[in-house]
Amino acid sequence: MAHMTVMPRETPAERANEEITVEIDEAYTVYVATIEDWVSLRQGWELMLREGTDFGRANNVELRLLFVSGEQTSSFAFRIEQLDRATDTSSELVLEFEQQDGIAKLARLTTNGLDLELFHILTYT
Repeated sequence: MAHMTVMPRETPAERANEEITVEIDEAYTVYVATIEDWVSLRQGWELMLREGTDFGRANNVELRLLFVSGEQTSSFAFRIEQLDRATDTSSELVLEFEQQDGIAKLARLTTNGLDLELFHILTYT
């Protein structure tokens, strides 16, 4: 298992500024690296990594993606264990969740915002 350094949850206050080290599966480190690389090239996007609610457990990481444009702000949060795939197509970042029997939930991030599909039929060629 790999390790990832994240920010603590907003409570308790006595450790609000400490960074937390969490054990994480190697596959998840690849997904996080893909997301970080995509976000770093786009001005309106930011990625926040935070400790989840299951203290002391492996893969206890929550991700929050923030998009800011003018007066509009959007955020998208999820646990790393919910993510099945992160694909950078250069024009968009496609996050695939809970794929089962060829159906998945997708989040598509672009330079201009975020699009969610809660029932996406995957096609394989």
